[in-house]
Formats: sequence, C-alpha cells, structure tokens
Amino acid sequence: MDQKTDFFLDITGEVCPMTFVRTKLLVERMSPGQTVEVRLKGREPLANVPKSVTELGHEVLTLNPERGEPADGVHRLTIRKR
Repeated sequence: MDQKTDFFLDITGEVCPMTFVRTKLLVERMSPGQTVEVRLKGREPLANVPKSVTELGHEVLTLNPERGEPADGVHRLTIRKR
C-alpha cells in the first residue's frame, strides 16, 4: 500500500554519516506533521538512520524493502516530523 508523503529523499548513493546528515537536514526544514519517504541502502544506513531519527523525537512510520531486494538492499523509510 503506497502512502503519500510530503517529501522524498534518495540517499542510496551516500555512505554513513552522510546518509543521516542529509536526512536530518531535510527533516529540520519540514513542518511538524509532515512526512518524508527516504530511499536508503546498506546495513549501516538501515540500522543508523531510523534509530537516529527516533532519538531526535521523530516517528518512524514504515521501513520496508523494495520488491525483490535482499535484507541489506534498498529500503524505503517513512518518517513523520514531530
């Protein structure tokens, strides 16, 4: 089920810590209640980005692999700014 988001960010070409830095910069520009879908790839971003966003007080709505991707492949993360 596709969920409409306010923003989209593709960080599949980035490596840590830039994956979180780019995500954090976008979330900081958003208004409370707005959502962003982040496309990410790799074990470190999959572990660190959702954890760091939650630690900042925002809500992780979904984290799902793209169709046919392995466990450390491309995922889509949906975040709501608090």
